[in-house]
Amino acid sequence: MAAQAILNLGTKIVAVGRNYAAHAKELGNAVPKDPVLFLKPTSSYVQNGGTIEIPSPLEALDYEVELAVVMSHKARDVPEASAMDYVGGYALALDMTAREIQSFAKSAGLPWTLAKGQDTFTPISAVLPKSMIKDHDNLELWLKVDDEIRQKGSTRDMIFKIPFLVSHISSIMTLMEGDVILTGTPEGVGPVRAGQKITAGIAGFIDVHFDVQKRQTKPVCSD
Repeated sequence: MAAQAILNLGTKIVAVGRNYAAHAKELGNAVPKDPVLFLKPTSSYVQNGGTIEIPSPLEALDYEVELAVVMSHKARDVPEASAMDYVGGYALALDMTAREIQSFAKSAGLPWTLAKGQDTFTPISAVLPKSMIKDHDNLELWLKVDDEIRQKGSTRDMIFKIPFLVSHISSIMTLMEGDVILTGTPEGVGPVRAGQKITAGIAGFIDVHFDVQKRQTKPVCSD
């Protein structure tokens, strides 16, 4: 079965921070004992081939390549042993981050919403059906900026594995069909600027490409 576009956007994006020890270390963070969770709105999605926008006054955003888990149906208080029954597929996603804003928010004890949730801050591929991925714990993720490799890592290095994350998150908030869990990024994150191009993928399965531009603000009215 071929990859499918995300037709049902779900209700939310649940992102997991610091889920790779090397990434936590490169940003000077402690390796967490429990998952670090934050929410992103579905309005931050941009489909493969779209444009990542850098809002003013920022000059750059940080890229973070991640495996996305897409829920197949409603999940609440799901046991870890049956958690994979609620997974419908996978996608390749980027968690774009305004690092300057995030650093200020962290130092001030504020939420990360402005740093993580703006429009186009969640570029994402089509969804690969679960049946296509035989071993979700051994997938190679990669990312290039202007054809230069910047990130390469494996999901085997995730601190908290997918069944645990589904179970843990569903004990806190109900996961709905189409909801996405971003499972964290390997080391190698860094800035990308207007005029550059990002390509990324799950080796052997799918790849994506996005142009990066400054955001041009103009009002959008509903019909």
